Order: sequence, then structure tokens, then C-alpha cells
Amino acid sequence: MDKRKKKNTSSDIKVYSLGGLGVVGMNMYVVETNKELLIMDSGILFADDTINGVEYIIPDFSHLVKNEHKIVGCFITHGHEDHIGSLPFLLRQVKIPMIYATGIAVGLIKNKLEEYPDISYNITNFDSDEIFKFKTFSVEFFKTNHSIPDSVGIAIKTRLGYIVNTGDFKFDFTPIGDKPDYYKMTKLGKEGVLCLLADSTNADIPNFSISERKVGESLNNLFGHIEGRIIVATFASNVYRVQQILQASVNSGRKVVVFGHSMEQTIEIATKLKYINIPKGYIYTSRDLRKAKIDISTPDTTILCTGSQGEPMAALSRIASGTHKQIKLLPEDTIIYSSKPIPGNEQFINRNINKLVHAGCHIIKNSLLTDTHTTGHASQEEIRLMLTFMNPKYFMPAHGEYAMLKEHANIAISLGVKEENCFVLEQGDVLAFNDNGARIIKEGVQSGNVYLDSGFAEVNSQTIKERKKMADDGMIYLNFTLNKSKKILANFDIQTAGFIDPDTLNNLFNDIKNKAQDVFMHILTSMKKFNIQTLEKQLINSLNQYIYTRTERKPLLITSINVLN
Repeated sequence: MDKRKKKNTSSDIKVYSLGGLGVVGMNMYVVETNKELLIMDSGILFADDTINGVEYIIPDFSHLVKNEHKIVGCFITHGHEDHIGSLPFLLRQVKIPMIYATGIAVGLIKNKLEEYPDISYNITNFDSDEIFKFKTFSVEFFKTNHSIPDSVGIAIKTRLGYIVNTGDFKFDFTPIGDKPDYYKMTKLGKEGVLCLLADSTNADIPNFSISERKVGESLNNLFGHIEGRIIVATFASNVYRVQQILQASVNSGRKVVVFGHSMEQTIEIATKLKYINIPKGYIYTSRDLRKAKIDISTPDTTILCTGSQGEPMAALSRIASGTHKQIKLLPEDTIIYSSKPIPGNEQFINRNINKLVHAGCHIIKNSLLTDTHTTGHASQEEIRLMLTFMNPKYFMPAHGEYAMLKEHANIAISLGVKEENCFVLEQGDVLAFNDNGARIIKEGVQSGNVYLDSGFAEVNSQTIKERKKMADDGMIYLNFTLNKSKKILANFDIQTAGFIDPDTLNNLFNDIKNKAQDVFMHILTSMKKFNIQTLEKQLINSLNQYIYTRTERKPLLITSINVLN
């Protein structure tokens, strides 16, 4: 696949990802020439429980910081968090001349950035027929279907042809919102697509995904037949789904009470932009319940909430645990999951389901009999359709885990794209085009992950390693006190946490304690020049070897050496 020829690199057109390859989320793709750099999306990834104390992951922006002078703007394909979630962190580090977004994405971005009053930014609300021209390329758009309104693909016209990024897409022939712009897609293919970057999330799923309209029909049917109270959990950002849940509630004569900050914000923004159209007097928030006497225990109630993925602090999780301040489960409640489990979240979802069933609730999930969810991403037949429309010379699957990217490349090859023209890349790899063809530059730009805690503070990699070590093998704390003459002034102290129980393994604990004292004294007396850092390092290395020999575990060793006058 790698074509290595002598070339003038100053004429290269480079395409690469700083996020979105190898993971489902954190999307950020870049097109760069010798004069200009264009960013597409700036997303966030929600961390799983394998990284202790980390809630969010964003791209490393180092390359953008170094090339800030070349940036012409950041173009947004749609308003989901995995495409706009890292914008505040990008804007703090890099001066972006303009954020280009359309429709509801503009409202969601402005709402997000209101929480960061120290950040200044420029944003323009483009029309899908607009064209933006720069020195070395121009940018245009085409409408797509997704689970949020105003989703677009981006087409960048270069001297060698179009570089097209589909964004997240599907083909819904009976959509709730606008139809995809089939004409523009085929027109791009006829004019010449140099390289296609396309959504790979469902590349391993055959056939077509079902229409969002069919989900609405299923929800209407369910709401019309369920007699008791209904609690529905879905993604707040799935605006079309939220609209259909609200409409099904109105059709069945139910008032709707909304719980979850993100859900309330999305409904507020979508209502202002007229993507949600519900008569007044049907929707209440948690604030309304505190102001007025509204009985939410009656059968004519829909509770719409976040927490479809089992997130511990989300509304549904607190309802299931009985810790929600305003909602108490009733034995005949029906819980509808209008979502699909994100890989890795199944155990958290199942934990909540067990609690809900134990409380006497009825559970309805997506199935062949009850269409309570459909994906917003293209399955294999839709992927084939996009590849046929675009007819790209080169293909770079995007947005997905490695197996998804690989399967997407195989589909492209089966449709006639040359195998040597399909590039399954990793973050930081550069796909460079010039008059001689295409080549891969491995690790051509600096990339990586930046880890954030629940307060959006950065967590460095060393801290993550230490947390993992503590979680896996526990910790030992060693405390020594001596004077400058290297004389011990106080009893040596050793404490453990998550390693062994000194009461039940007293002999092992005493052996480790004695070994620590012996090693410390040996190193201390053999040192010609007293140095605390050297002493700590040698002590930890020696004790680590001894503890592993005895226990086959490597606890985190923390030393405190106090030198008194």
C-alpha cells in the first residue's frame, strides 16, 4: 500500500486524524497543505472504567499548536459530543480564526462555550449550499442523515480532486428531517473524489438500518397500549428520537417530565430552532416540580431521562438505586430503553435492569418485536451506496475501532477500489498526496490522548499508571525519620492499602517490614554522599524485587524520608 517515490514534499496534500481512528468517538480530521490547515470536528471520548479516575479523553493538540499560523478554521459535521466535545480545550490552546457549523450544532456549541466565559471565539452558521474559498482549497457541503438534525458531509476541493469526509451518516429513505443530498454526492463522484473518509461505526453490520420513522411508529404503538407510568431512557443528543418520544406521549395523553441536565438543554435548544414541536403544557422539568404541585406518580406520565448507558450519576441509575430525590419507582412502571448499548457498558446497563426488575418494573428493550431504537450510522448496504456515489480513487475509513476500519476497507475493495489505494491508518499517520500518487508517512504528526477527570482537569500518564498499579496490586507506604548524620530518630513506619491484611498475613507483613529496614540501612550506610532521591530509588527497586519474589505482585511503593536538623 505504501508508495515510496522521490517527491517534492512542499506540494503534498496531507490528510490525517488526531482522533477517531481505533475508537468510536473523539473525531478530529485534518487536511493540510504547505500554506494552510483545515480541521474537521473536535470531539471527545467518554472513558470506560478501565482507566481509573478518567472520565473523558480528548486529542493531543500539539501539532495544531505548532501550526497555528496555518489554520483557516474548524468545520463541524454535526452537533454530537464526539464531534464538538473538545472544542473548549482546543480553543484554550489554539487560536481558531473561525468555527464553521450549521443549524442545531451552532446552538449546541454556543451553549457549551457559555460555560467557559474566559474563551473567545468566532462562529459562523453556514448554509449547506455555501462554498468557502481559501488559498489552496475550497470547502463545500452536502446534507446527510444522522440521529441529529443538520448533519453534513464536507467536500474539500484541492488541485488533485476532492477530499470528502462523510461525517456520521446513514441513508434513511423516510427520514424525520431533511433527505440526504443524493445529487451533490453523485456530482462529487463525477467531478472526481481523490480521497474519501467515511464513517465506519457499523461497517460490520449487514443490510440497511431501519428508518427513524419506524421507531416512531413503534413508540406510538407502545405508548398507546401501556397502561401505567412510562420511564424512557435515551441519548439526549438524539433529537429526532426525543421528538418522537414527546409526540408519542402527547398522542397517548401523557404529560412529560424531563430529568437530566443535558436532556433539558437539548430540548430547550431544539425547541427554539423548531426541531421539537410539542403543544405547550405537556413538558415539565425538575424545576417545575419544585415550583408547582405536579403529581408524577399517575399513569398519564412519561418520565424522559438520561442514563441509557448505565452511567452511575445519570437519572435512570439513581432511579434504579432508589436515590433519586424526586422519583420513586412504582411496581407497575414500564421502563423503555430507546438506545443501543455502547460496547463496554453492557454490565452497567444490566446492573440497572436487575434493580428495576427487582422493584417490579416491566422492561422493554430494542428487539425484533419492539423497534425502540435504530442506529444513526450506515450499515454495509448504505456504506456500499456511499462508495458507489463517491467513486473515490483513494479510500481512508474513519471513525471506528480497527476491526470496523478494516471491514470498511474490505467493502471498498469489493466495489472496485484498488487494494493498494485503501489505507487503514492509526492516529498520527499521514496520508500524503501529490502528482505521483499517495503514500503513508507513519507517525507523521504528533498525536495521542489527553485524559481528563470529572472536573475536566488533565490527568497525566504517570498518575494513570500509578492508579492502575494501586487498583491491581495495592500500595505500601514507608516512612523513615533520620538526621543529617544518618542516624534514625524514630521508629520505622510501614502501612499497606489494598495489598495484604497485616492481621491475617502477619508473617509476610513482618518479613516485608524487616526487609525494608535492612535494605534501607544497607543503602544508607554504603552511601558516600547522602542523597534522598538516590536512596528512595534504590530502596524501591530492591524492595520491589523482594515483594514480587514473595507474592508475584507489584504494589505501588511510596516512600517518605524525613531528615531533621
